[in-house]
Amino acid sequence: MGESSNIENIAFNFSDEMLDEIQKNIQSIIEGFDVPDDNKTDVIRKINFMYTQTRHLSVTDGLTGLYNRRHFEVNLEREFMRAKRYKNNLSIAMIDVDFFKKVNDTYGHACGDYVLKEIAFLINEAFRKTDMVFRYGGEEFVVILTETDSENAVIPLERLRKSVEANKFKYNNQYLNITISIGVSSNLQNTDSPWEFFDFADRALYDAKKNGRNQVRVYK
Repeated sequence: MGESSNIENIAFNFSDEMLDEIQKNIQSIIEGFDVPDDNKTDVIRKINFMYTQTRHLSVTDGLTGLYNRRHFEVNLEREFMRAKRYKNNLSIAMIDVDFFKKVNDTYGHACGDYVLKEIAFLINEAFRKTDMVFRYGGEEFVVILTETDSENAVIPLERLRKSVEANKFKYNNQYLNITISIGVSSNLQNTDSPWEFFDFADRALYDAKKNGRNQVRVYK
């Protein structure tokens, strides 16, 4: 296992607050050392770099470079409560790669990884900087669309669906036909729970898959 993998595994086990506290404590200890200031500065600079790398890895999915599920859970709760408090619109979309198991079974897991990385790139291209994109797990992705109602959420999601369908996925000189199904939740009024709000998107995704896949469905 490489050094970056070790750091990622360690980072996953610490909350953001714990990482901040560790970084502060180490820096204060080094500042108290009876050594030349230049040496202290160099050591502190290296520790701050390692801290930044660890903090980044703690919220990032290693394969796709998107935010990971842990970071999604933190942001979902925060954005849900913010939207409720200020009466803002909020939408959440759950995206699933259609027949992904068949891709892995037919072409191998390396091909599956290639497909996931390509889709992650297309998802990032489809949304605003203020939207947050996460790999939820396996072949599932989640997007939090801030200050966005269902009508305006469907526009970039439909654009994404079409771009995936039209994309030329090529692996080992073979072209693959890949599509995605998407479920959307925007109904804040009927829930006081961020996890129920997320479940609405999951139900809409199930509806999209049940009704033929390669489509966007909004929870009503």
